[in-house]
Amino acid sequence: MLATPRSVGDHLRQWRQRRRMSQLDLALEAEISTRHLSFVETGRAQPSREMILRLAEQLDVPLRERNVILVAAGFAPVFRERGLDDPAMAAARRAVDVILAGHEPYPALVVDQGWNLVAANRMVAPLLEGVDPGLLALPTNVVRLSLHPRGLGSRTVNAGEWRGHILERLRRQAELTADPALLALLDEVKAYPVPPAPDRRPEDLGGVAIPFQLMLGDRMLSFFSTTTVFGTAVDITLSELTLETFFPADAATAEALREAHAALSPA
Repeated sequence: MLATPRSVGDHLRQWRQRRRMSQLDLALEAEISTRHLSFVETGRAQPSREMILRLAEQLDVPLRERNVILVAAGFAPVFRERGLDDPAMAAARRAVDVILAGHEPYPALVVDQGWNLVAANRMVAPLLEGVDPGLLALPTNVVRLSLHPRGLGSRTVNAGEWRGHILERLRRQAELTADPALLALLDEVKAYPVPPAPDRRPEDLGGVAIPFQLMLGDRMLSFFSTTTVFGTAVDITLSELTLETFFPADAATAEALREAHAALSPA
C-alpha cells in the first residue's frame, strides 16, 4: 500500500508540535490570527508561498524541509542544493578553506548534517594515528570515528564524559531536524561499549565546555571546541555545514600542537 502524501497543513502542524509551540504561540510570532493558522493546519485554507516561508522561518524548519513543505502545497522548491565543488559555491569553498587554514596550528574540520567529514585542516591527520582504516573510508563519519573503540574511543582519556557530550549533541540535532539518518546514527553509537570510569577527576573548564582529552603517543592532549554554522545560508548544502574548531585547553597541548605543525610545514 502507498502512504498517503502529507498535506502542507500536516507538515506545519508536525513541525509546530516538534518545536513545542501552541497555535497561539506560532500565530503571535508569525503575526497572523490563530483562526487562520488553524484553517491552514486543517486544510480549510490554502497558504500562500510567502505564508509558508514565514511560518517555516518562525519554526526554524531546515531549508531542505522547507522545500518539502512548499512542494506539498503545490509550489516549486526555493532553496538550491549544490556541492561545494559547484562553480557557484567557489566563494563559499574559499571561505571554508581560509578558516580551516587560519586555525592552524590547531585542528579544525567541517561536517555535514550527518556528521560526515567534508573538509579538515592539516592538524586533524596527526590525531588519527592508529585509527582503523575502515573508519576512515568515505564518507568518513566523525561521530563514529570519535566514539568507536577502534577509532578515537580507545585513546580518549575522558571517554565517558566525551561520549555523553557527543550523544547529547546528536540527540538534540536529531530532534531539531527530524532526520532519520541521525536517529539511526544515534542508535548505532549508543550501542558501542560504554567506556570505564576514568581514574582521574574530570578537568574543570569552569562549566563552559567539556574537554576532549586524547592520548597521542605518551602525551595527553586536552582540547575544548567551538561550533560555527552558516546562519544566513540560503543554499541547503551551506545551511547543513558545521565548522568544528578545537583549541588547546592547556599550555602543554598548545606546545605539542605547535611542534606537530612545525613538522608539517616546510622549513
